[in-house]
Amino acid sequence: MRKYYMDNLRWFAILLLFPFHAAQIWSGGEYSGFYIWSHTNTLLFVFSTAVYPWYMTFLFVLAGISCKYALQKRTNRQFIAERTKKLLIPFIFGLLVLVPVMTYIAELFFNGYTGTYLQQYRLFFTKETDLTGYHGGFTPAHLWFLLYLFIISLAALFIIHLQKKCLPRLRVGSFPYFVIILLFLPEWLFTYILNISGKSLGQFMILFLFGYYILSEEHILQTVKNHRLASLAICILSGSLYTWLYCFENIRSIWMTGLYIFFGWMGIIALLGIGQSKLDFQNSLSNYLTSASFVIYILHMPILVVVGFFVLKLPVNVLGQFSLIILISLIITFLVYEIIKKVPVLRFFLGISRHYP
Repeated sequence: MRKYYMDNLRWFAILLLFPFHAAQIWSGGEYSGFYIWSHTNTLLFVFSTAVYPWYMTFLFVLAGISCKYALQKRTNRQFIAERTKKLLIPFIFGLLVLVPVMTYIAELFFNGYTGTYLQQYRLFFTKETDLTGYHGGFTPAHLWFLLYLFIISLAALFIIHLQKKCLPRLRVGSFPYFVIILLFLPEWLFTYILNISGKSLGQFMILFLFGYYILSEEHILQTVKNHRLASLAICILSGSLYTWLYCFENIRSIWMTGLYIFFGWMGIIALLGIGQSKLDFQNSLSNYLTSASFVIYILHMPILVVVGFFVLKLPVNVLGQFSLIILISLIITFLVYEIIKKVPVLRFFLGISRHYP
C-alpha cells in the first residue's frame, strides 16, 4: 500500500526550498553565500540556518525508503535504467542549460560583468571556481543532489546485492527509541567521508541506507510515530541551541558539527513521526504536487535567482522583497512546468514520465 505521507513530506520539503533559497539573499556571515546578496537580515539568517541541517538530509532518507519499495517491483537493470532517466539525464541537461543562467546573474551582480551570455557560457567552463558558482564559474549548483543521489543509488544497489548474496536473512530487528536517536553518531562519523564543498557523500550514503534498511521497517516507523512529540521537542531544543550558537556566537567546531548532525537527525525522525500522524492523505492537490515536485526542484533555483536579481532593485522593504521573490518564483516555476510537461523532448530531458496528472 502506497504511503501517501512520504509523498506529501517530499513535496513539502521541496516547496520549502523557495523560502529557504530566497532567505539566502539576506543570510550573512563568513560562511554564507548565494548568487545574489543584499545584506544580513537576522530573522532570515536564523530561518535559513534552522532549516538547512535537515531538509536535504531528509530527502536522502526518503530516497532510501523509496528504493526499498522500488526494488520489490523492479530488477536491478530496470532500477539502473530508471535512475539514469530520472537523475543522470536531468543532471546533465540542467548543468548545460539551467545552471549557467545563475552564474551569469552572479557575474552581473558581483563582478560587474559586461560580456554577452554566450561569452559567460564559455567562462562557465573555464573560470577557476570553488564549485559554488556564487561569484561565477563552474558549479553543479542545486543539481548536486541529482548527481549524489545517482551515485549513491548505484553504490547502494551494489551493497544491497552483496548483502542479499552473503547475508540473505539479514533484517533489522526492533529498535528502542533511544537507539534510533543514537543513529546520529554513525552519521556524524560518515560526514567526514568524501566531503566535497560541504556536501558529504558519506553522510548522504549512510542516510540513504538508514532509509532502506531501518526507516522502511514498519515496527520502527511505528516507534517513530509513537514518539513524534518527544522527537519534535528534542528537535526544537537542539535546533534552537544550534541556531543561536551558529548565528549569534559564531561558533564553528567539531562539537558544533555534532550538534548540527543531531539536530538534523531529530528533524528527520520528527517529520516521519508527524507525517504518519497528520499527512497520510491523498487528494487532487497532493497528487499534482507529488508528480510535479521533482521537476520543480530542478527549475526553481534559476528562476528564483533571476527573479531575485530584479526584485532587489525595487524600492520595497526586505519583507516585501522576500515575499515577492517567493510568490513570483512559485508562479513562474509552475507555469514553466506546465509548459514543459507538454513538450516530449523536454519531458525526456527533465525525467518526466509519459503518464502525468
